[in-house]
Amino acid sequence: MNKLITLLNKEVANFGVLYTKLHNFHWLVEGNQFYQLHAKFEELYDEATEHFDALAERILMLEGRPVATLKEFLELATIKEANGGENDMAMVEAVVDDFALIDKELSEGIKLAEAVEDDVTVDLLTGIRSSLQKHLWMLRTVLK
Repeated sequence: MNKLITLLNKEVANFGVLYTKLHNFHWLVEGNQFYQLHAKFEELYDEATEHFDALAERILMLEGRPVATLKEFLELATIKEANGGENDMAMVEAVVDDFALIDKELSEGIKLAEAVEDDVTVDLLTGIRSSLQKHLWMLRTVLK
């Protein structure tokens, strides 16, 4: 169970960083696709908040302690902060890369949860993956 809690905490950290990154992109996006991307980044940070909270609460249900400081997020996260200088397409690429990495890590989490017969965590992670994969499909079309 400790391995599963560790993985879930990594994803809490990732969604903590992602939440801020998506706000950065929402505020700073410019270019021909401003209106679409401005709205999309807002949709994505709202959804990231839901995943962030659900993961942290699941850790508590498993009698763990979710990471809850910016310092911890930056230490544990596998995704990187925005640098503030990305153009619109670099922003989309960064989100695609982040979602793909988180999706892969959640797949590993599902295997860990299945190994300890934790169907609730399997369901939670599967739902998040489903959402990420749909966003990946849509965002990748923007990059073509």
